Amino acid sequence: MRPSFRFTALFTLTALAPTSLAACGGGSGSDPDTVKVSFKQSTDNSIKVMDTYLDGIKKQFEKANPGKKVEFVPIKAPDAEYYTKLQQMLRSPKTAPDLVYEDTFLINSDITSGYLKPLDPYLDKWKDWDQFIDTSKAATEGEDGKTYGVPDGTDTRGLWFSKDVFAKAGLPADWQPRTWDEVLDAARAIKEKVPGVTPLNVYTGKPAGEAATMQGFQMLLYGTNDGTADPMYDKDAKKWITAGKGFEDALAFVESVYKEKLGPEVSDALDPNFGTKVRGELLPQGKLGIALDGSWLPQDWLEGSGHEWPEWSKELGLAAMPTQHGQAPGKVSMSGGWAWSVPAKAANPDLAFEFVKTMQTKANAQKWYVANSGIAVREDVANDPAYSAAQPGIKFFTDLVESTHYRPAYPAYPKVSVAVQEAMEGVTTGDLSVEEAARGYDEALKEATDNQVVSR
Repeated sequence: MRPSFRFTALFTLTALAPTSLAACGGGSGSDPDTVKVSFKQSTDNSIKVMDTYLDGIKKQFEKANPGKKVEFVPIKAPDAEYYTKLQQMLRSPKTAPDLVYEDTFLINSDITSGYLKPLDPYLDKWKDWDQFIDTSKAATEGEDGKTYGVPDGTDTRGLWFSKDVFAKAGLPADWQPRTWDEVLDAARAIKEKVPGVTPLNVYTGKPAGEAATMQGFQMLLYGTNDGTADPMYDKDAKKWITAGKGFEDALAFVESVYKEKLGPEVSDALDPNFGTKVRGELLPQGKLGIALDGSWLPQDWLEGSGHEWPEWSKELGLAAMPTQHGQAPGKVSMSGGWAWSVPAKAANPDLAFEFVKTMQTKANAQKWYVANSGIAVREDVANDPAYSAAQPGIKFFTDLVESTHYRPAYPAYPKVSVAVQEAMEGVTTGDLSVEEAARGYDEALKEATDNQVVSR
């Protein structure tokens, strides 16, 4: 998942506690001239990427729309808590904001719950919608064919590695593994030759949430076949796929990382804030050899981030995650992303979409993609040489789009994702064998999907 975001010091905003939800929403009695915008705020106050960006959009919007105001309603929480608190807000017109920041993997679940408003009447009249690439649009579509969000970028995933650690381990600076075994062999070399360094991080377990599912498990699972069929969901049968050989092989990789002590201590790996430590301490301090992680990491290292690391592009290398045995297409990535959605119970939906339009001009969108190390979903930005040259790594991660996959983000997906995390946690702690974890997944899968499963 994308890391947490912070708010600018120009505004004094407090964390949104569950008991204060009623005081923050829209609903009857709301000011018709004020748009309330809710987004994820970090539990760590040092990085202000989204906050600074939204501050600038607020100023533009209020200047262009005299008499209109923007009120931010940040939710300060880790990913899993953010989703829960956001859904609590969406249930009532008394607490629903006018605009919310949605992880695309939850959109279909929130649509099914009746929390979101279809945006097609607005999109049909907005000429910039034609600039958005089709795959990004698909991530915000419901099963009814309507669109429920405007994507603000996507992401890809790969292998980050420390060139200094690699040099000490006798590994090449231009490392590009061809198979999973080569990834593990590199981690073993680091363990043997570079004491005091964590060889490899693979996010795992329920505390890591979707980071475990996407950055960890799916980056493995989607590399077990030739990429032509989804290993989690059968679209033709409209059923979820039970654990097969590829699923067990992915679990076995995770088991190897932790059983061989190639990864962090299990207690650290199961800390919900471990991702912040990876980005803010382990990589910058040269204490992590290889990180299976996302394209957005550099946002933590930019000027003003609190974790400034201007040397990162010289000290870190990038490699694509290989398929299991090096089979075509040879590399694998997963893509997700976030979108701006209008709650079904928003008091001021028209004003909310006007704010979206301000955020999503070409200039503002390009500024956001670069600031948060995102991948452009607007064709006019993706084709702009200034975008490709704006930051080291952008071209590498943009090129991975050719090999990327998207989660089967159907309504049951959030529960399926938790089942994946539980299976990973079982083999990470050693409480379950691979076979036991796979069987447990199958049982949880049947329950999560009302037994809509199929074996492959």
